[in-house]
Amino acid sequence: MTSKQRSYLKGLAMNIDPIVQVGKGGVTPELVNGVAECFNTRELIKLTVLKNCMDDPNMIAQTIAERSGSQVVQVIGRKIVLYKRDKDNPKIELPR
Repeated sequence: MTSKQRSYLKGLAMNIDPIVQVGKGGVTPELVNGVAECFNTRELIKLTVLKNCMDDPNMIAQTIAERSGSQVVQVIGRKIVLYKRDKDNPKIELPR
């Protein structure tokens, strides 16, 4: 992903609300399955790492991205933005 594409996705992510929360259990198989299911309906999702989770948000983002087949767009504080292109019907057209 180029920096131009990442910047475009960051702009889109500013207007969406977090739909997944990472709690004190950290990254579990159930959490990864939930994130993967979210990618069935949308290409860009935002996650929140709750204060009771002691893991590093950057490590959480990398782990979830690897296990769900997505890409990390950004990590700011305790907010994570992930992107996964829909193979059949892409909704977000990335700049080149």
